[in-house]
Amino acid sequence: MAKPLARYAALTGYIELSRTLSLDPVQLLRSVGLDPAGLDLQDRWVPASSVARLLELSAAASGRQDFALKLAERRRLSTLGPLSVSIRDEPDARSALRMLIRYQHTYNESLHIRLSERDGLATIRISIDPGDPVPVRQSVELAVAVTHQLLRHLLGDRWHPVSVSFEHDRPADDSTHRQVFDAPLHFNSEFSGIITYTGDLDEPNRLSDPLLRSYAQQLLDTLTTPEEPTLTKRVRELVELLLPSGRCSIEQVARSLGVDRRTVHRHLAKSGETFTSVVDSTRAELAKRMVAGRRYSFTEISELLAFSTPSSFSRWFHQQFGMSPREWRKQTEG
Repeated sequence: MAKPLARYAALTGYIELSRTLSLDPVQLLRSVGLDPAGLDLQDRWVPASSVARLLELSAAASGRQDFALKLAERRRLSTLGPLSVSIRDEPDARSALRMLIRYQHTYNESLHIRLSERDGLATIRISIDPGDPVPVRQSVELAVAVTHQLLRHLLGDRWHPVSVSFEHDRPADDSTHRQVFDAPLHFNSEFSGIITYTGDLDEPNRLSDPLLRSYAQQLLDTLTTPEEPTLTKRVRELVELLLPSGRCSIEQVARSLGVDRRTVHRHLAKSGETFTSVVDSTRAELAKRMVAGRRYSFTEISELLAFSTPSSFSRWFHQQFGMSPREWRKQTEG
C-alpha cells in the first residue's frame, strides 16, 4: 500500500518560525529527508511521515510543545491552494467544512476529518495517519488549529467552539493552547477535534460572493475529483462504528443505510472495493490509531476490533505492519 503524501504547503511558515526559535531549519529538513529548496514549491508532494517527524523534532529541539500552534498562526486560507477559492465562496460554514472534508485528500493524504451532528452539537473529529509508526502530536495539533482557524476565518472573531479535545497528554505549559482556542480544553480525550453548535455551522460565510461560487466550483472540478462516492464513505463510517460492537455485518450496514445488501455491493464495486476489503482496511486504520494512542491496552484493542484473543490480534498486526503492537507503540512515543 502506498504511503500517504502531503503537500509542502503543510510547512508554510516553517523556515521563519524555526529561525525565531534559534533552530537550524535547513539541517532539520535534511535530517528527515526533505529538500529545503522544495518549500518554494507549495504543491510538491512529500511523504507525510517526514512532515510528522520534522514537526516532532522541531518541537523537541526548540523545547516548545506549542510549536505546531505557532506554525498554524502563520497559515493562510490560500495555503489550501485551489481549494481555498471554493471554500471562500461557499454560502455557509457547514458547506465550507464539508467541502474541506470532501477534498481533504487533495492537500494531505494522511489527514482525516469527519463531521457528525447530534442534539444540537457538531463534532469535528481530526486524525493523522502518516502510514509509519511516528509520533503525530504536533501534526494533530497543527490540523486542529488550522481547522479552528478556518472556522474563525469564516464566522468571525465572535465565534468560539464549545470545546477542543486532544487524545494526547496536556502539555506542561498550555497557555498557548488556551490563547489559540479560547475554549474549554480536554486532553487524554477519546478523540482529537472540535465541538461547536450546529447553529454555528448554519451561519452565513461572511467571505462568500455568490457570483463567484459557480466559477470557483468549475475551477475545482478541473483540478480534482472527490475522493469517493458518498455511500461508500458512509459504509466506511458505519464499519468503524460497528466493529467494536461485534455487529459489523453487511446486513447491519445495509439496514443502517436504508438499502439492501446488493445496493451496498454495487456501490462498493464502483469504487473497486468489496465489503471485506472495507472492513479489513478500516480495521487496520483503527488498529494503528488505537495502538499509537495508548488509551487502550492491547487486550482491549483486540476485543474492540473483534479478535478472538490478544495473541491473534498481535499476529495479525505483525502481518499487516511488519512489527508487533508493542514495537509500534514504542516508536510512536517519540
